[in-house]
Formats: sequence, structure tokens, C-alpha cells
Amino acid sequence: MVQCEMCGAETSSPKTIKVEGAKLDVCSNCTDFGTEVKQPSSSGGSTKYSTSSSSSSSSGGSSTSGSAGSTGSSGSSSQRRSDMFDDMDELATDYDNRVRNARENRGLSQSDLANELNEKASLIRKIERGDTLPSDEVQSKLEDFLEITLSAEGGSADDSEWSGGSSSGSYTLGDVVKRKD
Repeated sequence: MVQCEMCGAETSSPKTIKVEGAKLDVCSNCTDFGTEVKQPSSSGGSTKYSTSSSSSSSSGGSSTSGSAGSTGSSGSSSQRRSDMFDDMDELATDYDNRVRNARENRGLSQSDLANELNEKASLIRKIERGDTLPSDEVQSKLEDFLEITLSAEGGSADDSEWSGGSSSGSYTLGDVVKRKD
């Protein structure tokens, strides 16, 4: 028996759903709280949390949703609903350095850049310090004017580096979450 990661109930056949970007194994009662993720059927012993050589598990759910076997869902549509997080680009972790370096290479001050973008100089200062994330509009203005890319390329590098978890193979959110102490 597996424990539902949302309500804690014991379930023999958990379903994987995506809730605000997080994939959870839940009981049939909690599947309505997210969008169901179709997992490709494989006879291998690895789980979706495996840190073995299969690094495509984080993106495999959306690209192989049509090839997944029947999951026994009653009356649901066969395709996974689109999640708002599927289309979002992640901001690069060094976005502040990219903006600062591109601005300095052009010989502009922070206020000059702010004037060119029709934004406040204090916003540019906060972005370059990493104190605030640029909105989508400001991000596109910065990318267009400075001719840089602020989006993180490819998948998340944290997924392939992660090695947490217990030896029994069962993981909780506590194994994944990084605290900001």
C-alpha cells in the first residue's frame, strides 16, 4: 500500500497528478485537485523519482502522454489537460549578472537603461542585485534591447543533480524541498 501524498490515505493504485507544477502520487479522491500525468508503462524497476541514468523522467510525462497505457480512469479524457506551468520558461539563476554585464558592455548606466526601457532606475537596480524578478514584460524589454536571453536553457539542472531520498525508495516533499534558512 502506498500513502497518498496529498491527504495521507492508504491507496493500492496511486495516480500521478500535477498540482501547481509539482507531481504528486495521490489516491483516487484527490485526483480532482490537479491534472493527471500519464506515465509511460515500463517494466523496469525505476520509479519516477529515480536518480539513475534516466533523466528524461521530468519531461517524459508531456511528450509521451499518448503512449501511456490505460490507467483505469473512469470517464476522463484520454489526453492530459494543459497546465499553465507547461508553457512557462524558467528564469536563469544568473539573470542579474546577465543584465548587468550586457548593460556594462554597452556602456550604459542603470538610469540610461531605465530610460531606454521606459522603466524606473530603481527597478533596474533591484533586478541587477537579484532582489526582484523581472515581470514578463520587463524581461522581454531587457532581452530585446540588450540582445540577451534571460530564460534558462533546457530542463532544470537540479533534476539531474538531485540525490536525496531514503534508502527504501519512498520519497516525501521533505526530501525535495530546499529550505531558505
